[in-house]
Amino acid sequence: QVQLVESGGGLVHSGDSLRLSCAASGRTFSSYAVGWFRQAPGKEREFVAKILRSGGLTDYADSVKDRFTISRDNAEDTVYLQMNNLKPEDTAVYYCVANLGYSSNYWKDWDYWGQGTQVTVSS
Repeated sequence: QVQLVESGGGLVHSGDSLRLSCAASGRTFSSYAVGWFRQAPGKEREFVAKILRSGGLTDYADSVKDRFTISRDNAEDTVYLQMNNLKPEDTAVYYCVANLGYSSNYWKDWDYWGQGTQVTVSS
């Protein structure tokens, strides 16, 4: 089992950058695929990015590709989401997720969730 705690959210202006962090506790963090989902008010939870166990393979939602970068530090049990050129439509609660099994882009397939961190982008 793994516990996840996000940090780094906040209020920024359009075009700014933020880096979210997710600290994991528990055993064998390196065995888990990890990722980020987000949920805006009145909208469904949506996939943002994921990175597989080894850190070599990543996947992004089209809406964030070329702006966001996911990375992980298995030695520090931490996953990051670097967000550049933020837009108002990026405003949402961002959740860190982890999974031992198959890692789809559907939120119901992920077993472990953090409590979320708010990102607000003003125009």
